[in-house]
Amino acid sequence: MSACVPARADSARTKHVHPPHSPPPGGPRRFRVAGADVSAAIAVFLIALPLSLGIALATGAPLQAGLVAAAVGGIVAGRIGGCPLQVSGPAAGLTVVTADLIQQYGWRTTCAITVFAGIAQLGLGCLRVARTALAVSPAIVHGMLAGIGVTIAVAQLHIVLGGTPQSSVPDNLIALPAQLANLHPADVAVSVLTLTLLLLWPRLPGRAGDLLGKLPAALIAVGGATAVAALTGLRLPKVDLPSWSSHALASLPEGPVLGLVAAVLTTTLVCSVQSLLGAVAVDKLVAARPALTGRVKRSDLDRELLGQGAANIVSGSLGGLPIAGVAVRSSANVAAGAVSRNSTMLHGVLVVIAALLLVPALELIPLASLAALVMSVGLKMVSLNHIRTVTRHREVLVYAVTTCGVVFLGVLEGVVLGIAVAVGVALHRLTRTRITHDDVEGVHHVHVRGQLTFLAVPRLSRVLHQVPHGADAVVELDGSFMDHAAYETLQDWQKTHTAQGGAVDITGRRPGTRISEPAEVDGCRCRPWTPWRNHQCDRPSKAPAPGTDRLAAAGAPTGEPPGTTTGPNASGTSGESGVPGAHGAPAATGGTGAADQPRGHELARGISAFHRNTAPLMRRELARLAREGQQPSQLFLTCADSRVVTSMITSSGPGDLFVVRNVGNFVPLPGEESGDDSVAAAIEYAVDVLKVRSITVCGHSGCGAMQALLGADPAGTRTPLQRWLRHGLPSLDRVPADAAEDGRERPRLAGRAPADAAERLCLANVVQQLEHLRAHESVARALGAGDLELQGMYFHVGEAQSYLLSEDTEGGVFELVRETNLTA
Repeated sequence: MSACVPARADSARTKHVHPPHSPPPGGPRRFRVAGADVSAAIAVFLIALPLSLGIALATGAPLQAGLVAAAVGGIVAGRIGGCPLQVSGPAAGLTVVTADLIQQYGWRTTCAITVFAGIAQLGLGCLRVARTALAVSPAIVHGMLAGIGVTIAVAQLHIVLGGTPQSSVPDNLIALPAQLANLHPADVAVSVLTLTLLLLWPRLPGRAGDLLGKLPAALIAVGGATAVAALTGLRLPKVDLPSWSSHALASLPEGPVLGLVAAVLTTTLVCSVQSLLGAVAVDKLVAARPALTGRVKRSDLDRELLGQGAANIVSGSLGGLPIAGVAVRSSANVAAGAVSRNSTMLHGVLVVIAALLLVPALELIPLASLAALVMSVGLKMVSLNHIRTVTRHREVLVYAVTTCGVVFLGVLEGVVLGIAVAVGVALHRLTRTRITHDDVEGVHHVHVRGQLTFLAVPRLSRVLHQVPHGADAVVELDGSFMDHAAYETLQDWQKTHTAQGGAVDITGRRPGTRISEPAEVDGCRCRPWTPWRNHQCDRPSKAPAPGTDRLAAAGAPTGEPPGTTTGPNASGTSGESGVPGAHGAPAATGGTGAADQPRGHELARGISAFHRNTAPLMRRELARLAREGQQPSQLFLTCADSRVVTSMITSSGPGDLFVVRNVGNFVPLPGEESGDDSVAAAIEYAVDVLKVRSITVCGHSGCGAMQALLGADPAGTRTPLQRWLRHGLPSLDRVPADAAEDGRERPRLAGRAPADAAERLCLANVVQQLEHLRAHESVARALGAGDLELQGMYFHVGEAQSYLLSEDTEGGVFELVRETNLTA
């Protein structure tokens, strides 16, 4: 024993030795950059270099300011930010804001405003309010970017034509005719060449096009225009980079306090919103990227605000432009295969090297070429896809107001107008939205009551992120409206949660609110209206008796081969261990097969599921119906067949339909020996007391009563069922005669002939029972007064399609009911 227990001194000496079966510790870890990050950094650098110069030119800032912002955005924001693959730098969305600040306060004060905006972003990041920015409607963001794009394009058009832009869009439009009359051919030629290369370079055909297309079109366009201008000796304004020793830095701000505060808030708002939305977009691109080498974390939006704030402080202090996440560069970074933030940082280092060593080459670039490049970027900011999206989500008014406000009033004013209009629109749609989260036997239920607009996105996002990774989740939408912001939030979360191994089922109580197919877990696709055996998530018993068919013992229809199920859900997914259960409903007994369950088990289990899942949702509505009484609008007379679920095929609820069911959906003629008081009494009560406005007779495919009529033996024994079927003999009389014998058309389906004699009889039976209805005194009286209408309907069970009788055609044609967008 003493040989196995080390002494105290030995323990002290050996406690730092590496554990058994593990490799010895290596030396200090070396900093390594993946090859994919290096290639991505080069691709982003080639795009960022001309764009940074062009954006600086468009704002009226020193051209070095664009390079400073690109370098700082890559290094500082890339290192600190919460979105590893987002590339930050001077953004086109900040062009108008920065140009206004430079014109109003001067360059050095604009740098100070950038510093204070960075400080404000740091404060917002520390307060962890980044997700609040997602409450801004995408229509406002798209409208703001479109307005900025129009402003950029109109201003740069003057430089493209060889002139100087004015301070506002109206002034630029007014001065445009004079500028067109005084063209500078050299500037126009270089600009046209730049735009042509931008347009055609990505579309080069063949294998050569695939290889050359890997070079950025922006670099090729500016480089090609620069080379042509240098070789032809064109005399036109070019890039002028003064010595770095004379580069202007930030100074104390000068101007009215309120104006400076408004400038800081505007810069903070635009930088923050664009960066946060860019981070969300990068997450989507990363999630959709195939064959990902290396795992990229999801964005930390609060940390991203901190990174953007720090970058703006450094950029403003060094005399650079305001910084935000840039969509073009970020998309190129993801597409090039970047796997970490090293690509973003390395691109910043390359910008620093270019700014120090490539000054002579940069000074050969014509200003008209950069203006054409920036003008094309501005035009792309007016996205037709965004316009279609906001139109589909009924937010085109918000988009239009924001765009016009930015163009004619300014960015801050346009955004404020857009927010005001969005709030006004939301008040028309929004009553009250409640979002709750419950964990029921391992399944996480997120229930949304009310309308989902951008105002509810922060709460929705917070509740959705409470669902653990890999868990089963059900999102129940109890509302009729969902705007673009909520839709994107819900869809993005669903994709991410599913990718992490979870299951998501998004359901709605109104038609059209389902935005995805239901999640299938172990073959289960149960629904609240299908809790019984044919759609049951029954879990097989652990040890069934040899040679015994559990399903047959449980009462499954005979004729099934052993080992098969009678419904789509063969395996269980919830419930107590070893106990069959519907949606996790506890069974009456445990550890037994379905054959051993007591009588009424399925009924009790279904009632239990109703009490747990449906009753809480329906209790208020049923209480109202209990107080006010039933006021149905329709008498629905159909067959007793268990496959015909009236509420499901008509999308109706409690209190909507007064339903009468019998074998064969017969309406016996009144006042005769063959009459039936139960059906007649229901008709009289529905018409005279309930004052229904319509009566529908609904037949269905595969009707057993019709098949029995076709094979009936007139001399057979008169059982109760046979005596009842005699009410269908008038329908049978309509079928045998050929159309040529009496010249009458037979009831038929539009577009195809009846499949068989049973379907032909079923259609004729619906028409015949409508005639029997007219013979009832109460029905005839209501029809004469114009208070009632009769409808014929045919439901094809196998196709789940309904047909309505059109009686304005001879013989009666059943027209297919087409799908319509009920939420538009």
